[in-house]
Amino acid sequence: PPVVTALDDPFPELTERERLVLDQLAQGLRNADIAAELYLSPKTVSNHLTSIFAKLQVAGRGEAIVRAREGGLGTAT
Repeated sequence: PPVVTALDDPFPELTERERLVLDQLAQGLRNADIAAELYLSPKTVSNHLTSIFAKLQVAGRGEAIVRAREGGLGTAT
């Protein structure tokens, strides 16, 4: 079987949607911009971020961005 490294799935505790939101956050987007990009409401983005912060055990956006970038997210494609 193929070996899954941390780079393949740096945040297994997150859902696919949460990972997308975190990636957008790590790119420096605001909630409203993330909502527009992913066709979500700003409230839904806020809810996802609350869940992401809890799962990653971070206090807020800054810490989440650092963790995301350390995990390889946030690089625009």
